[in-house]
Amino acid sequence: MVNRNLLREFQVDDAELDAAMGGEIADWISSEDDKMDRVYERTSSPFDSNQLVHGKVLSIEGDEVLVDIGYKSEGMVSLNEWAEDEEKPKVGDTIEVLLEEIEDDFGLVLLSKRKADRQKDWDWVVGRYGEGDTIKGMVVRKIKGGLLVNIGESVSTSGQRGVNVFLPASQVDVRRPADIGEFVGNAIECMILKIDDTRKNIVVSRRRLIEEQRAEMKRKLMSEITENQVRKGIVKNIADFGAFVDLGGIDGLLHITDMSWGRINHPSEMVKIDDEIEVMILNVDRDKEKIALGLKQKFASPWDNVAEKYPVGSRVKGEVVNVMTYGAFVKLEDGIEGLVHISEMSWTRRLNHPSEMVAIGDEVEVVVLGINTDKQEISLGMKQTQPNPWDNVTDKYPVGKHVKGTVRNLTNYGAFIELEEGVDGLLHVSDMSWTRKISHASEMLKKGDEIECVVVSVDEERKRIALGLKQLDDDPWETTIPARFQPGSIVKGKVTKITNFGVFVELDKELEGLLHVSELTGGDNTKTAEGIVNVGDEIDVKILRVDTADRKIGLSMKLDAEIPQDQDSGSGSSGGESAPRELKGGTAGASGPLFSLGGDNNE
Repeated sequence: MVNRNLLREFQVDDAELDAAMGGEIADWISSEDDKMDRVYERTSSPFDSNQLVHGKVLSIEGDEVLVDIGYKSEGMVSLNEWAEDEEKPKVGDTIEVLLEEIEDDFGLVLLSKRKADRQKDWDWVVGRYGEGDTIKGMVVRKIKGGLLVNIGESVSTSGQRGVNVFLPASQVDVRRPADIGEFVGNAIECMILKIDDTRKNIVVSRRRLIEEQRAEMKRKLMSEITENQVRKGIVKNIADFGAFVDLGGIDGLLHITDMSWGRINHPSEMVKIDDEIEVMILNVDRDKEKIALGLKQKFASPWDNVAEKYPVGSRVKGEVVNVMTYGAFVKLEDGIEGLVHISEMSWTRRLNHPSEMVAIGDEVEVVVLGINTDKQEISLGMKQTQPNPWDNVTDKYPVGKHVKGTVRNLTNYGAFIELEEGVDGLLHVSDMSWTRKISHASEMLKKGDEIECVVVSVDEERKRIALGLKQLDDDPWETTIPARFQPGSIVKGKVTKITNFGVFVELDKELEGLLHVSELTGGDNTKTAEGIVNVGDEIDVKILRVDTADRKIGLSMKLDAEIPQDQDSGSGSSGGESAPRELKGGTAGASGPLFSLGGDNNE
């Protein structure tokens, strides 16, 4: 073949060459060119880019493999495109490669063995699976937004073979795990959601597959399950109120109160996530697809024979497991707890809170007070293990006995005197003084005072003791007052109070008499007590009468007033035919007559 470029280099044009060599040479050269073109056409099949072709390994130099694909030029493939677990090529081997570019700037054919493998894997996948089909794969690595899963005819953990598809984080599981990276390196089964053949992208879902599988399992489970049935399940989640157990298609709730006959503070004390446990079916709501489970129901209730084990009145030991404001719970055995009310803790101590007596973990001795098997309640008492200080209190504090005690509390009606620990007596204000009128116990006593009293009465059943202070001395109304203040005698006194019915006059310490308004004004309605005397005035008064029964003294400012014959004794009654008449007078707080005298011998 004539090299026309060489001829042109020497500046010989075609016309001159044709003239010099004749037309036959030109025709011959033209026919030779046509022959060579036909040879190339016969030896070279048509090639397109991105096409899979077979080639023969001609040589291996360093990291480059020279491959003849039957084109006019050979191609190079890097040894790095063979996976680590693949056998390396040898001279003479036939391999399948992807024709990326027919000729580059250097006249070489660009080939790729790795892309050829991917194309084959892609064709294998899309040729056998479609959207909605289930496929297995290997989780290669965690990427942004989810996981990369390798699927294909031969999957690999490196992802160099097979097709890498995308598993979104939201589609990993029914409940999104805390770290989806835990799935890396594990083989999983997924459902194909979408295939994009143009971009060669596939999106898969493990969640969708699980949901469909669970739906089918749920239908089967709901048709088989019955109450009181015992089934196995896997603990899937734990909350404060209980645990959710997967029975195979549907979760049942194992409430904390159905985990143990004994007391537990949190479900994690009984079960752990992924534990396989046996539970009893307590209730099935097929409409709402809810199942209530029980763990303790597999065993006999300790309350079945509690009355025989803990008869009322028996003494037992237990452990304090909880302390509330109203009492303490004591565990007698697993599943059996009783309440010691705060009122049943001590005979003597006045408790504001049970923690003053017990603490969680204490071992205490108690007495069984009552059992309610229906409500599963036991009433316990701690004080019953100790002697009751009120037992035989009548023998210890007989009526009339002089006792000593400490003032513990003061009220407007009296004072509580502690005779011994747990035994108090009431000293009423009316029993504090024979003559003084007391509005509040604090007028006579102070808290913490040690005093001596007399036992007035004892009510052992109601746990009450009445005490008296004035009973330590004789009643002056029976002894000294009638002798010192004889009717008709004139004495001096001080005005202490003026009322609309008369004036109170202090005759002696803590002793007053009443000067009735009629004995002050002489019956003159124009006069008032305030116009005659003032509080603090010292006046002379005549004793009209002394009523020892009602403890009242009647007075008069009419010093020459006559004393009726029937009043010389101070408290008697008179007999006669005269009309009844009222004898005025009295003490503080009495606005009526002292007593009446009449012909019918009425007091």
